[in-house]
Amino acid sequence: MMTKVLASVARAVVLTGTLVAFGAGVQAQQKPTPAAIATAKEIMALKGAAVIFEALIPGVIEQGKNMFETQNPALSNDLREVAAKLRTELAPRLKEVTEEVAAAYASHFTEKEIKEILTFYQSPVGKKMISEEPKALEQSMTFAQNWANKFSEEVIAKIRAEMKKKGHNI
Repeated sequence: MMTKVLASVARAVVLTGTLVAFGAGVQAQQKPTPAAIATAKEIMALKGAAVIFEALIPGVIEQGKNMFETQNPALSNDLREVAAKLRTELAPRLKEVTEEVAAAYASHFTEKEIKEILTFYQSPVGKKMISEEPKALEQSMTFAQNWANKFSEEVIAKIRAEMKKKGHNI
């Protein structure tokens, strides 16, 4: 479950980064027009943002359930039932997230700019970016994690060497 949440967060970062990159020239936030918000929702739909945020509500519910379950494991069955009920009951709240995220994106762009972004994502290269960007991000994150692990080993070795010079064996 946590892996799915992390993957969703990574996709959200990509979505945010892409939209911000297109609007790098916009200095101040503006009150978005309803048309800009609607266009931002179209972009979010093309980029699969609904999937990104779908993990939020179940994830928060699962965290709450787990918190109570660790305090009293005897309540596991009842907590599972309550969590299942809440997932159904609270699922419509996802619309709040979608609305606010669309408004946030739209506030960084003029209506014209956000329409240009939509046009890009509807183009062949935009569609390719949508399909290939998650793969590139995953590859980049794997590389960064491996690099960081090797770099950490190097740093630890250097710290040990420097501490040894000072008479400490660590």
